Amino acid sequence: MTLFKLIHLLAVLIWVGGMFFAYVVLRPAAVEVLEPPQRLRLWNTVFRRFFAWVWGAVAALLASGLYLINLFGGMAHVGMHVHIMLTIGLVMIAIFGYVFFSCYVPFSLNVSKQNWKEAGELLGKIRKLIAVNLALGLLTVCVAVLGMGWA
Repeated sequence: MTLFKLIHLLAVLIWVGGMFFAYVVLRPAAVEVLEPPQRLRLWNTVFRRFFAWVWGAVAALLASGLYLINLFGGMAHVGMHVHIMLTIGLVMIAIFGYVFFSCYVPFSLNVSKQNWKEAGELLGKIRKLIAVNLALGLLTVCVAVLGMGWA
């Protein structure tokens, strides 16, 4: 059980920590020192690498989380905090899926074609959705920590 909790925690750290770094540290720095075309190229490279890790984190979170729920006897036998975490996690996965397929893929194509206006508009959508997912991720961490005290 400890190994699966560790896998779960590491996946959360990679995903939520990566969003925090990108949103709070990298974005303001990139805006400060790079012109829009270079900034868009940077984000394309960052997203390509980060999203590969997010796909792995999503797989690890689902596998470890569902396995841990199963160890406790299923959803009927886990605390409300687990229900909340699972619900928020599924919403986050849906948002990430939308970001990846509906925003990032066309963003990347626009960057490669140097369609800066279109790429910039898509980056704005991605930024807003990552902000939502970051807030949901931080909320989920709070629910997890506080929920362990409730159980």
